[in-house]
Amino acid sequence: MTPSLQSQVSAEEWQTRIDLAAAYRLVAHFGWSDLVFTHLTAKVPGPEQHFLINPYGLLFDEITPSSLVKVDIHGQKVMDSPYPTNPAGFLIHSAIHAARDDAHCVMHTHSLNGVAVSAQEGGLLPLSQQSIFVLGSLAYHDYEGVALLDDERPRLVRDLGSANYLMLRNHGLLTVAADIPNAFLFMYLLEAACTVQIRAQSGGGPLRQIPDPIVANGIEQARQVTLGAGGRLAWPGLLRKLDRLDAGWRQ
Repeated sequence: MTPSLQSQVSAEEWQTRIDLAAAYRLVAHFGWSDLVFTHLTAKVPGPEQHFLINPYGLLFDEITPSSLVKVDIHGQKVMDSPYPTNPAGFLIHSAIHAARDDAHCVMHTHSLNGVAVSAQEGGLLPLSQQSIFVLGSLAYHDYEGVALLDDERPRLVRDLGSANYLMLRNHGLLTVAADIPNAFLFMYLLEAACTVQIRAQSGGGPLRQIPDPIVANGIEQARQVTLGAGGRLAWPGLLRKLDRLDAGWRQ
């Protein structure tokens, strides 16, 4: 077990570590992980451009607040850690963190349903209630191979624009938010919308799409159904779920 870092960081950073570790474990719990090959990142509170990222090689359900690695905007460690990181994997995240002041959390997954919809020419369709919460802030980025080259960064940032959801064509899903609970809720909604779409299409019959005027009001309806709290409405309950699954995950 990794020794606790709680006494070595600020209370604000520790809370961010708890929330990000929770997000990793929830991604594993819901079956969206791709072994060790995607990343969730969060900005450390404070003036420095420091971020938390997963220790490369740990499965998502093994990650704890203390095992998260603190890096700078270039993906280089700024705090001692026994764990390696994957600087190449931080390329997508660092580009978004640098370009968007509101991008305090960036989540990226390779879920099977998400990749399947990203490979469809029509992208995400208005087939479910979850989809209408997403479509008003959804952007697309064409596949350019494994994200290893710096010259992809400006195109990625351009395609994302001010959106909170990004479908990486033939690759996966990405969400951006000002905090971890909202980034997680956005990923939950996007993943759910993709799952419903794949299941609806597998039935083989005609699909009934939601009318455009309803889709256009989806973001406001999402605000109303969460009482304006967004992802923070369900977040305490999700943390309690993790406590029931593993009482020691907060170390």
